[in-house]
This record gives sequence, structure tokens and C-alpha cells, in this order.
Amino acid sequence: MMKEMTSQKMRKLAPEIDPLRIGCGWSLEDLGKPQIIIESTAGDSHPGSAHLMKLVEAVRRGVLEAGGYGARYFCTDICDGESQGTDGINFSLVSREMIANMIEIHANATPFDGGVFIASCDKGMPGNLMGMARLNIPSIMVTGGTMSAGPELLTLEQLGMYSAKFERGEIDEARLNWAKQNACPSCGACSFIGTASTMQILAEAMGLSLPGSALLPATSPDLMDYAFRAGKRIVELAREGTRPSDIVTMESLENAIMVHAAISGSTNALLHLPAIAHEYGLTITGDTFDRLHRGAHYLLDLRPAGKWPAEFFYYAGGVPAIMEEIRGVLHLDAKTITGRTLEENLDELREGGFYERCRKWLEEANVKYGLQLTKEDIIRPYGRAIGTDGSIAILKGNLAPEGAVIKHTACPREMFKAVLYARPFDSEEECLDAVLHHKVRKGDAVFIRYEGPKGSGMPEMFYTSEAISTDPELGRSIALITDGRFSGASTGPVIGHCSPEAQAGGPIALVEEGDLIELDVFARKLNIIGVKGEQKTPGEIDGILAERARAWKPREKKYKRGVLRLFSELAASPMKGAYLEYKD
Repeated sequence: MMKEMTSQKMRKLAPEIDPLRIGCGWSLEDLGKPQIIIESTAGDSHPGSAHLMKLVEAVRRGVLEAGGYGARYFCTDICDGESQGTDGINFSLVSREMIANMIEIHANATPFDGGVFIASCDKGMPGNLMGMARLNIPSIMVTGGTMSAGPELLTLEQLGMYSAKFERGEIDEARLNWAKQNACPSCGACSFIGTASTMQILAEAMGLSLPGSALLPATSPDLMDYAFRAGKRIVELAREGTRPSDIVTMESLENAIMVHAAISGSTNALLHLPAIAHEYGLTITGDTFDRLHRGAHYLLDLRPAGKWPAEFFYYAGGVPAIMEEIRGVLHLDAKTITGRTLEENLDELREGGFYERCRKWLEEANVKYGLQLTKEDIIRPYGRAIGTDGSIAILKGNLAPEGAVIKHTACPREMFKAVLYARPFDSEEECLDAVLHHKVRKGDAVFIRYEGPKGSGMPEMFYTSEAISTDPELGRSIALITDGRFSGASTGPVIGHCSPEAQAGGPIALVEEGDLIELDVFARKLNIIGVKGEQKTPGEIDGILAERARAWKPREKKYKRGVLRLFSELAASPMKGAYLEYKD
């Protein structure tokens, strides 16, 4: 006998539910169906969310056809790109927590038997995945896909390069305006493997999206079909009772991290996956990423580390093609929302013509862009990997006792091992000015501090990282170290999430002009090894840092009220995921 659904139990307890829903347009018949919340970030906030209503309606049609009823709820996300270079970017990371909070409120205040969650971008994706975990009702993630490339295969992450070149007088304003007007030719997430694309891919890798559905071109009819199928499948899941906690395990999270290594995913995944795991009572740390990335094969030749826009990911076979190449390191018995294992899903796609359909799309893209790409040009075979040591490394030492992260696949090889002179700045604005006007020199370690979650909300240091990486001299001779974070589009010798952060009294707050900084990606080291250009013993450094720590005082809180005050008081360490950490 089928178990009575939550929605029907609640109707008996709260007689107001029926009339209030009838007032919304529900019929008497609808009230007795499995009730599905369709939660999305749809809105006019940015291209990654502006098209999502079409997916909402496709999901709703699928729910209806399968015998359920779908209710549309919304919590629109913001755009890091539109906030870049202003204090608006300080609200970015905390918006992830607020999206999760609103989803928790929406679905717990009113009874639902299942949920479909629809998002595309940097904080909408992890915010929905965290909210899904908190609800732990039968759920599916539908991802909103990627935008098309512009003329000359222009993609948005290149705009930082154009802007830096304009500031240095290398291009004129007309060329800068051309880039601005052509970088986003359609809806969808930005067309590179930034945080948005990374999190779409990892949702499927964890088993929470339909196989093959992540990071399709947002204009593809296949995306609408996946949304419709997700609507049908969620009604089945609601009747079966399968919950996200049945799917998200350490094994599925490790699968996601192995895929992250293979795609050279955004460093922001080190904020989001630990935060998602935390919602399930699981622990993912920077050390987990470092362990799984060591020896992992990096295969995906897409921007920002590679050549091609993210539009080509689906044409090469998407997440299933990546997983086929790394089958030998995956937990193939991991459960997924299809009701089958990962291995069964991969076998079904291969036998059902999935890759032939993708190849047809690639042929059409080659004609459109005048290219002759093969699948292997986009997703390299395992034996011909771009790299064989993953894509990120966790650095530790007396400068970052809890760790810091570097995306080494986007870093010049000559910066993997260096001794540098410290140039600390207490805001990005000061540092950016120094970089653009060459007030820093070859061999400097440029610090931006007090930009962690407790300091200012943990904004991206995108403009500064772009100014460094696009500078022919500085891009291969200095390092940028911060307790803030970087855009998934960032390249160059950039090290983020330095923990503990400066506002919490971490060693990064104690760095002084002329300190010698040891950077060793091979040995995973980040240390202060000298003072005023003179090397010291480890014991001497410990004593100097202890003396500086006694004299150090926390800076006055930047935000006195509102959501950023809340975030600054409750945010966990960057290396733990910067989720809201409540003290018992």
C-alpha cells in the first residue's frame, strides 16, 4: 500500500490550505495530486536567470503529465559580473546563504511532496543545492545551460583582459566597446568553465540532475526536453520517496571532485561543495580536494584555462563523456535520481545514441563558427590528458595554517616555486591601482587582505587578477595572495581563500612590507621565511609572528547592520566553505 503523501496529511491538519490554493487557481482534482514545488532563480537579474521561466513552464508541463501539480516559487539571484568592481560584489557570497534560507522557508512553511530546483549561475546553483539538502524531500536539479559565444568566439571572461588593455592604452575605446556589446549574445551562464558552469556540471556529477543535462547551450531544444523530463521524473520520485540524502554521500561527493579535477573547475567549488556537504552532515575539506586532485587527469580544453567556449562542452558529450574517460576512478555504484547507478546511466546513454546526437550538434557548430573540431579537441582522451595532477592545489604553512587554494592549471609554470617580496594592501582598490600603474615589481607577492567573509563578505578579486595575468611582465613574475576569492574566470599566479582570514587574526594580517614569502606549489607550501628581505630560521619567524600578533588589533567591522553584518559574525572559515556557522 502506497504511503500517504505529506501534502495530503497537511491538508487534514490545516483546513485553510484547500481554499487558499483554490484561490490561486488549483482545482479540486489538483489538491489531491502529488504537490511539487518548482523553485527557481528566474528573474531579470542577469542572462543566467532571464530565460528560466521557459524551463519552469516545461517542468510544470512534465509534472502535470505525470499526474502531479507544480507550484512556482522564486528567489532570484544576483550577478557577480554586474557587481564587479563595486561594493555590490560583497553581497555575492552571502546571497548563496539567503537563497538557501528562502528555499527552506518556502517549502517548510507549506507542504510539498517533491521539488524541482532550477538555476544556472554562481550562487543560484549552490544556494539551490544547499536548500535542497535542508528540505530533503524528493528533488531534482535542472540547470539553465550556457550562453553562446560571440563573434571571434568572444566570451565574457575576456572582458577583463580588454578592460586592462584599455587602461594601459593598448586598445582604444571603440575596441573596448565592441567587446562589451558582443560578449553576451544570448541567455545562459557565462560561456567558460567558471563557477556557474562548474556547479552545473557538479550537480550532475553528484547524481542530482538527469544524465547528460548539465551545461547545455541555453538556446538548445534539448534543454527544454530535459526540463520536461525532470518534471515527469519528480512525480515518480515523490511516489517512490527517494530523497537527496539517499544520493549525496561521500562517494558521490568524491565523484564530483574527480570531475572537478578533470574539467579544471573553478576554485569557488572549494567554497560550495564543503557547504553543500555540511548540509548533509558530511565533511569535505581543502585536503579532500588536494588528495583527489593529485594524479588526476585534466581533460577539458575550455576557457579560462583552455581554448574553447563552454558552448562546446555538450557537443563533445558533456558530463557523461568526462565520466567515461575517468571511469576507473569513479564510484560507479553511486545512486542517482534516475533510480539507477552511475554506471547504469552511463551504459544507457552510450547504448541509446546520446553521443551520436552530441556529434551532430558539434558538426553544426563547426559550420557555424568555421571550425573543424572533434570531440577529442574539446575533451581529451584519458591517455592524452592536458595535465596529470588535477587542477588545484591546497597550500599550507605559517602564512595559511588552514590552507589556501591555487588553480595551478591557470598559473605560469615558472611561478610554481618562488621566493617573493611581500607587498601588502588592505583593500583591492589600493592593490589594483598599484598593479595597473606598475607600482609593484617583478618578484613581489602582492597581498589583498581583510576581504574574507568576516572582513567584507569575501568578494572576488577579478579586476586585479586580470590586470596581473594580462600584463606581459607581471603575469609571469608576481603572485597575488588574498583571503578573498577569485572569479572562476581568473587566471594567473593567484592564491585565494587564505585561512584563517585577516579579520579573524590569521597570519595574513601580520604580513609586513619586505617579508620574504615562500611559494612552492609542488610541495604545497606557503610560508613567511624572512623579514625585510633577510631569511630567518623557522623558530625566529615564529617568534616574530607571535610578537606581531600581540600588537595586532581587529579592524572595526565594515558593516554595522543588515545581511553583511550577520554574515561577518557567523561565516565559517573560507577553507571550510564560509557557510553560516552557528555556535551552540
